Amino acid sequence: MAWNEPGGSKDPWSGRGGEQGPPDLDDMMRKLQERFGGLFGRRRGTAPGGFNLSGLSFILGVVFLVWAVSGIYIVDEGKRGVVLQFGAYHETTGPGPHWYPRLIQSVTVVDVDSVRSVELGYRGDEGLMLTQDENLVDIKFAVQYRVKDARDYLFNVRDPDETLRAVTESAVREVVGKSKMDFVITGGRSEIVARSQQVLQDTLDRYKTGLQVTSLNMQNAQAPEQVQGAFADAVKAREDEQRLINEAEAYANEILPKARGAAARVIEEANAYKEQVIAEAEGESARFVKVLAEYQKAPSVMRQRLYLDALESVLSRSSKVLVDTKGSNNLIYLPLDKIMQRDAGAPSVSLPAAVEQAAPAAPVDARSRDALRRREVR
Repeated sequence: MAWNEPGGSKDPWSGRGGEQGPPDLDDMMRKLQERFGGLFGRRRGTAPGGFNLSGLSFILGVVFLVWAVSGIYIVDEGKRGVVLQFGAYHETTGPGPHWYPRLIQSVTVVDVDSVRSVELGYRGDEGLMLTQDENLVDIKFAVQYRVKDARDYLFNVRDPDETLRAVTESAVREVVGKSKMDFVITGGRSEIVARSQQVLQDTLDRYKTGLQVTSLNMQNAQAPEQVQGAFADAVKAREDEQRLINEAEAYANEILPKARGAAARVIEEANAYKEQVIAEAEGESARFVKVLAEYQKAPSVMRQRLYLDALESVLSRSSKVLVDTKGSNNLIYLPLDKIMQRDAGAPSVSLPAAVEQAAPAAPVDARSRDALRRREVR
């Protein structure tokens, strides 16, 4: 049943039983003033101007507790807290829980562990750089860095990240401006990167930006788009030149060892021939000296022996046919063609017998005959 129906409940606005009408606002305000007056000074039954010290202490205690708790902060791992006191640098705090008096000090947390990056050469013509030989190259760089000093990072420069971009462009332009185009595009990339990173870090340290460059990578280095066709032809010609040089070097590496080996072999053969000729000459001279000594002892015997040696040397290299025609009138047929065919393997008549048959009238003494027999036995 609704409250405004006959027999219904009381009026919820009045709270005064059966009384009708809205609540008295003045009475409500008066009651509220009495309640808060007990906390902040005046209380019912106290003289005007009196204060409730226990209530004020409670309020101050609550305010102080809230103020103290609000000064607690935690610095995560890999970050640093920079504490300012009245706007000036006070200290740098490491990871863990800390406290600072609020309204007196303030804290700014800086991430010093994460690696940040900035790219150079992707905005308009900022990647076009002039080389030492007055050529243009289009270069794209990527720099990775982190904060190494939170205090310097916050206070020494206005915008450290934008400063790093500008310093990177300046450092790269300085190094590229001292290098030639072929060196930048082909084999000098690693050196360009190392020199640029060194110049970049030195400049950042001189500015005290609090930044540490971890890596600097050259992602692209090529001629401007307008001349890339001509440059590609030049690169191809350079590669062909290098290929031909490599082929020539390979051919030279193959031929030179063979030539050196052949030259060494000829030299060794010449040395061997020299030694052979010298040894033969020395042997012949020694033999001549010995023969001369024997000849001086027995001239006739040595003349006969030299004669036989000469015959042996001549007849041993030719076919011999000995014919005794004494007392015969028959015509002798000599198959010269057959004799010439078996020249190499035909048996030869022994030298003493041939000499005796060919020159029976030659005077041969007993000593010569004995020498001939000994040679035939040998």
